[in-house]
Amino acid sequence: MTVSIVEQHSVATSPIRPFHLAFPVHCLAAARAFYGEVLGCEEGRSSDRWIDFNLFGHQIVAHLVPGSAGEKHRNPVDGHDVPVPHFGVVLERADWDALAERLRAAGTVFGIEPHVRFAGQVGEQATMFFRDPSGNALEFKSFADDAMIFAT
Repeated sequence: MTVSIVEQHSVATSPIRPFHLAFPVHCLAAARAFYGEVLGCEEGRSSDRWIDFNLFGHQIVAHLVPGSAGEKHRNPVDGHDVPVPHFGVVLERADWDALAERLRAAGTVFGIEPHVRFAGQVGEQATMFFRDPSGNALEFKSFADDAMIFAT
């Protein structure tokens, strides 16, 4: 019997390894201020073309690519126009609440305000969308039940 890589790394049975994501930004100073100061990400290695950040234990890398970031597409989800592409992290609810407050205190403009979607349904989740200074869309969410993250 063959077991897929997805089955081998089930959320319920094993710790998740950190992911790596590289994304374009138009200005490294603005990225450093947003990811470091607003989101509170620890900075790792950097050069004059990129910066590593620790995003809740995951490695994200802001690469200087002037003019390449920003909105591409939108898809309707639960009455909202969700920006595509986007990235973020599934947080514990207390961490999600704290991040929402941190973003509000920093004057962050939300594309989709912090709220609960799919209330009372499979996959109920708190979610929020906002953009970094280069226009990259981020979503942070917290599931009412983490067992529902990959529910169908």
